[in-house]
Amino acid sequence: MTKSDRVLTAEMIAEIQALFPRYPLRQAVTLPALHVVNRHLRHVPLQAVVEIAELLQLAPAQVQDTLTFYGFFKQDAPHGRTRAWVCRSISCALRGGEEMLEYLCQKAGIPAGDTTPDGALTLEPAECLGACEHAPCMLAGDRLHKNLDRDAADQFLRSVRSNAVETGESVS
Repeated sequence: MTKSDRVLTAEMIAEIQALFPRYPLRQAVTLPALHVVNRHLRHVPLQAVVEIAELLQLAPAQVQDTLTFYGFFKQDAPHGRTRAWVCRSISCALRGGEEMLEYLCQKAGIPAGDTTPDGALTLEPAECLGACEHAPCMLAGDRLHKNLDRDAADQFLRSVRSNAVETGESVS
């Protein structure tokens, strides 16, 4: 494999190697390593799985097993720069969470689980965000949007679009 075929950058490798002293076995670094790659690339392509396995001295299947166990990681294509999960647990469902996901998807012009053509937003269902007292809720990036309604959803979508405009990206 040539250096140009590699996915992990020197920075990602250094971040992963910095985790080694924190864990008793290299295999225990698998999940944190996947998070490092996901943070940098917004997905974990198959080649990254192979390179993580090499770095951790594991079989690629071991890394792939961890990757596919968690719904958090995408493998086929990067998720949007903003990734939003709309909760559909029982509390959120009873207070309109599923309708909020449908509304957001309709306004963004994408089905649940997809990313807008400009790469600005990925909308996904979440089984539980652990914030039942704020139902319905949505986690976008590191921010929990509580008691979500159509006005708050519209404001969120405007903020995603204005961020895309500020960074010079196209807006769908």
